[in-house]
Amino acid sequence: MNQQYVWDLQDVDATQVALVGGKGAHLGALSRIEGVRVPGGFCVTTEAFRRVVAQAPPVDGLLDRLSRVDADDREAIRTLSAQIRRAVEEIAVPDDLAAAITGALARSGERAAYAVRSSATAEDLPTASFAGQQDTYLNVIGPAAVLRHISRCWASLFTERAVIYRRRNGIDDRSVHMAVVVQQMAFPHASGILFTADPVTGNRKVATVDAGFGLGEALVSGLVNPDVFAVRDGEVVTRAIAAKQRAVTALPAGGTREVAIDAQQQEQPALTDAQVVRLVELGRRIEAHFGSPQDIEWCLVDDGFRIVQSRPITTLFPVPESGDRENHVYVSVGHGQMMTDPMKPLGFSMWQLTAMVPMHEAGGRLFVDVTARLASPASRAGLLDALGKGDPLVRDALETVLDRGDFVPSLPETAPAGPPPGGAPAPIETDPAVVTALIERSRVSIAALERDIRTKSGPELFDFLLEAFEEHKRVLSDPLSIQAIMAGMEATWWLNDKLQEWLGEKNAADTLTLSAPDNITSEMGLALLDVADVIRPLPEVVAHLRGVQDDGFLDGLAKLPGGAEARDAIEAYLDRYGMRCVGEIDITRPRWRERPSTLVPVILDNVRNFGPGAAERRFEEGRLRAQQKEQEVLSRLRALPDGDRKADETRRMIDRVRTFIGYREYPKYGIISRYSVYKQALMEEAGRLVRAGVITEPEDVFHLTFQELHEVVRANRLEDRALLAQRKEAFRAYHALTPPRVLTSDGEALTGAYRRDDVPAGALVGVPVSAGTVEGRARVVLDMAEADLEAGDILVTAFTDPSWSPLFVGIAGLVTEVGGLMTHGAVIAREYGLPAVVGVERATRLIRDGQRIRVHGTDGYVEILP
Repeated sequence: MNQQYVWDLQDVDATQVALVGGKGAHLGALSRIEGVRVPGGFCVTTEAFRRVVAQAPPVDGLLDRLSRVDADDREAIRTLSAQIRRAVEEIAVPDDLAAAITGALARSGERAAYAVRSSATAEDLPTASFAGQQDTYLNVIGPAAVLRHISRCWASLFTERAVIYRRRNGIDDRSVHMAVVVQQMAFPHASGILFTADPVTGNRKVATVDAGFGLGEALVSGLVNPDVFAVRDGEVVTRAIAAKQRAVTALPAGGTREVAIDAQQQEQPALTDAQVVRLVELGRRIEAHFGSPQDIEWCLVDDGFRIVQSRPITTLFPVPESGDRENHVYVSVGHGQMMTDPMKPLGFSMWQLTAMVPMHEAGGRLFVDVTARLASPASRAGLLDALGKGDPLVRDALETVLDRGDFVPSLPETAPAGPPPGGAPAPIETDPAVVTALIERSRVSIAALERDIRTKSGPELFDFLLEAFEEHKRVLSDPLSIQAIMAGMEATWWLNDKLQEWLGEKNAADTLTLSAPDNITSEMGLALLDVADVIRPLPEVVAHLRGVQDDGFLDGLAKLPGGAEARDAIEAYLDRYGMRCVGEIDITRPRWRERPSTLVPVILDNVRNFGPGAAERRFEEGRLRAQQKEQEVLSRLRALPDGDRKADETRRMIDRVRTFIGYREYPKYGIISRYSVYKQALMEEAGRLVRAGVITEPEDVFHLTFQELHEVVRANRLEDRALLAQRKEAFRAYHALTPPRVLTSDGEALTGAYRRDDVPAGALVGVPVSAGTVEGRARVVLDMAEADLEAGDILVTAFTDPSWSPLFVGIAGLVTEVGGLMTHGAVIAREYGLPAVVGVERATRLIRDGQRIRVHGTDGYVEILP
């Protein structure tokens, strides 16, 4: 056999993806697993593909044109991909290559039937399965037919769907090559798909089997609904037997056809329970070999299973490593921090080192293990209440786990339960001086960090930072700071509960907290309005900003009339807020100071949509609305039985909430300010590593954990140079994963449900976090830098951390997929008086950009208007 072009499947192993493609490598590896039977055959290698394509000069030019086409231009992709396929199919297979293939066929008999299957080098990979993106041909008989279908498989590398899939996964068309698997045809009684983990819930302990009669094409094409079995711990736990009216079978002369199934057989199960369990056992063996859950295509021939394909299930969210076999329940950190994007290793490792509780990484996201607190009656109610106030979906997901009764053990009561959150306010005086002192304490601590870090470098810097992280945590855990935060939150809950009880008024605190003092995040949004006031009267500066292409635009301002003044205004803003950015809990994200062009679209929106003095005017309008609301509420309370007492208590709580609620945002500002200092020092170390030839570019350090970077700096050497490439690829793949709010150690992802029946049909349900109702144009914005907002628009986005607040000054309402009552977006929406609903699942996909919607911020739902 010419091993340059043709390899027997038995000689192939999993490392040879570049030679035989993903499917071929997997099948070769499968054939080596004891007890796994794979139909015999051979692979036509990628070398054959390269040789054939090189004989077609038009292909190269067409690929050049394809590389320049926009990923969203479906028509151009369709036209060019069809031209490439035609060019490939028209190439004659060279004589020596044809001889090698027909020689391999002769060993099984030239008139034997074969399955001819594409096997691309970017197929069946751990991060992208490419299932169904290229072609497979069944029951191909005779050498001429096999050669013709091999050419078709080569051409199928350039189907429209395969090209688009590669674009979405960041894979260059020229980097992918096509091998072809030619296997002896199996003529099965039944066939189907086995998932060794539940593909819907992610549960690794539940396998699902889809089964139908005849060839698997009937299931893959959707011709019939399959029987579906679920297996756990060696038992079939659920089964749904479908009426299978048709099947696909092989024709004697080649090809396949649809046939009707006898009426008496249609509702018979395609497999017995015993066969299902045996198939799952086989699947577990395959899963163990490859080290990850598998999507397996199987067929049943003469009461024996044949495996015709196995690929990783790429949609499952990874499970945090626990180091034991006990059950664990994890809660997402990103949902609470309003940042569910993946973090790079330096980012998540530094958040772990500076967090107040242990955190576990999976899929580039962080999770907290709450198993022990759920197991203890002393802490369970408090945990559920606290998490439920932040995000009701988290509470519902946890209660779903608890209701099963067997996943989380119930520990004996060890201590009397403390008062639930939202009870008596923390015992500190309602005194603005408390907040002033806390802010000054934080400022002094950060100034000391900036001063002391300047002289540190090399390993000494990392020793210093580990000490700084302890100071970081000490500041975060300051009892007075925690009391101040809780005082504001508890006063909010008290006002909402009591005023609804006494006056029937929902979420009254939303208006009572408008323009509360000392809210650093809302001040940040208003301060950008002041920057716009400086720029608005300067037409040359406005024109310059409209043409900004990079982050060097500040240097060009000085040459323009009024430019120095404009630059000073932007620089002053960056001095106070330049450490912020979208996804700011990940230290590797570029800060506004590093990428000031991010702010330019927002500044220009403010120039266009507002007049001079808007910041002061808006703040004063909010303050007056809060004042009027207070007078109205107190007046209505005094008219009630025992009204004077109720009014006095309410007035004290209003004073308390306005004193402390703004401080809720300050600790995050302090964290991010410290992160900015850490990052500057670490990037200087990264520069030294580049100059020493240890790494190629400074940003390479982002793909190392803090601990790994410490070791690289100490040794002045990176031991595993392939590690960075692996980490970059993993990070890219993590973007395709949706992190669950709650995740179990079985891999089950739970999103929770609102379980409400008080909203209109078709409405999108969420958490009401800022009162009021508003109707307007939805602007679906996934990247703050690309926001183009007009007055009256409603912002719809996945999440909003504090860096989004400059956009809030110009919108009429807010809808997010992630968030709760006390997350940053909710706090600022209330501060600005924006009706807001958060925690709306899939809002950015269900609401189209430009649609008119109505946001019910008091009742917690969104209507899509005709």
